[in-house]
Amino acid sequence: MFISEALAQTAAGASSSTDILASVQQFAPLILIFGVFYFLLIRPQQQKQKELKASLSALKRGDKVVTGGGIIGIITKAPDAENREIEVEIAAGVKVLVMRETITGVVQPKAANDSKPTDKK
Repeated sequence: MFISEALAQTAAGASSSTDILASVQQFAPLILIFGVFYFLLIRPQQQKQKELKASLSALKRGDKVVTGGGIIGIITKAPDAENREIEVEIAAGVKVLVMRETITGVVQPKAANDSKPTDKK
């Protein structure tokens, strides 16, 4: 009654190809946002976890490590990679057992020429 016949005819006569195109345009920003999140957040985190897992399985006696609690120590006993317990010396004569998963990183020793800054006056 209030809608003109021409307007009603164009709405009923819309083709399916324009419906598909409209739905693709509607979801394109969501797909783009997901792609950006994947390449900027998810993928680097997965690579970092893979590197940490590889370094945890390669731990050996004498490595200097940092635990999840922030304790720095030297590994004194590291059985095979399947054994979850590692013995870490945190002070002279003080050894603790830690779970392999609680080690957050391996501390790399400094090079000999990086250890002391030179005094220039």
